[in-house]
Amino acid sequence: MPRYRENPAYDVFAANCPARVMLDRLADKWALLLIDRLSAGDCIRFNQLRRDIVGISQKVLSQTLKRLERDGLVNRKVYPSVPPTVEYSLTELGATLGDTVERLAHWAESNMPAILQAQQDYDERASELSQTSLD
Repeated sequence: MPRYRENPAYDVFAANCPARVMLDRLADKWALLLIDRLSAGDCIRFNQLRRDIVGISQKVLSQTLKRLERDGLVNRKVYPSVPPTVEYSLTELGATLGDTVERLAHWAESNMPAILQAQQDYDERASELSQTSLD
């Protein structure tokens, strides 16, 4: 089955494709939530991001921001103050992900009732199957 590839050197279906590393990075919930939060276009301080993304630890937030910065998706701006003020925003490249990430994140929110029902139905079927195999 032929696949469309803009650049055949980066075939995500190939085992050694470096784009897989990026897909792995973007599959991280914290990275997705950060990109979604930063996609509003504002420069946001570290502690505000930490407050906005409930459950993320300071360490994980710092590590995720560094990885996204290294990948060219996030800008980090340090203001000379005591203590230093640091703000984050999406780069032009990162902004190209904003709509896609927002749709994905909010798709999950919108479809949770159907997903939870599907999980419950599956679990009931699996339970019935395991009961009949014991009989």
